[in-house]
Amino acid sequence: MSNILIIKHGSLGDIAQACGAIQDISEHHKEDEIYLLTTKPYFDLFKKNPYISDVILDKRLSRLNLIYLYSLMKKIKKYNFSKVYDLQNSNRTAFYKKILFPKAKKDIWSSTNTTLLEGTTKEDFDKDPVLSRFDYQLKSSGLNTNHTLKPDFSWSTTDISQIKNHHQLDKYILLFPFCSPHLTSKKWPYYNELIAIINEKSDNKFKVVIAPGPSEIKDASNINALCVLDNGKALDISQLATLIKDSLFVIANDTGPAHMTAHLGSKGIALFGSHTTPFKVSIERENFKAIQAPELSKLSAEKVFERLSEIIS
Repeated sequence: MSNILIIKHGSLGDIAQACGAIQDISEHHKEDEIYLLTTKPYFDLFKKNPYISDVILDKRLSRLNLIYLYSLMKKIKKYNFSKVYDLQNSNRTAFYKKILFPKAKKDIWSSTNTTLLEGTTKEDFDKDPVLSRFDYQLKSSGLNTNHTLKPDFSWSTTDISQIKNHHQLDKYILLFPFCSPHLTSKKWPYYNELIAIINEKSDNKFKVVIAPGPSEIKDASNINALCVLDNGKALDISQLATLIKDSLFVIANDTGPAHMTAHLGSKGIALFGSHTTPFKVSIERENFKAIQAPELSKLSAEKVFERLSEIIS
């Protein structure tokens, strides 16, 4: 039995996307112990993942913090990992490789850089869809990829019956109208107009709800929908996953909850401007589709409702 390390720091959408790759790695190493190195927001979540033996915390402090870096590297070395799968493929994890396995090739350290075809740059490779990049990396490392292209995030769910009873949730449409403050180009501006159309056309048959993150609770008062919280606090990732899973339909900006929805198998739509494409971020699934517009400000609420009606009927 050997110890195997997977590295996946985040973000939330990336975590959902990596589930299939993690499952394929686990199934390839059935006789081994699988550890995952991740950051604090996902530490407790990954403790629930059935394909991981244990989780190691990386606080991701500055690489100039030599005391922390020494401590983390010393901790990782104690496990005597026989193979590392770097699913983060960042400058930070490339730096970790230089310390832990400086001369390792793909048989020891599987990453974008160690599996690239000669003559292909990482910049060119990164233009491919996210899941296709995972698939190529793992196949190049000798794995069968039965799940990489179809991640299943349903392991993340939990019981939220108390929350649903408190908010009297039965049939509901879930909206994610927020985005990170530095990514305002991803924010569609017409959620209140859409809510008005949904209420009018459905004769209030469905509840329209939102589930803001911790930093979004104040802004949630500007959206004319039921705000779902847990005793005044934002839902954690597992609670949010279940709220998504149990919904009739999800409409979201291109954010973490949209990717969760896609890989929970739920019905929904993600709204894209010109910042990227649905193809590149591998978000479209059987039940989850995307609408892309050159400018989100020119995508009308009527158009979004039309697509909602087509899919939900």
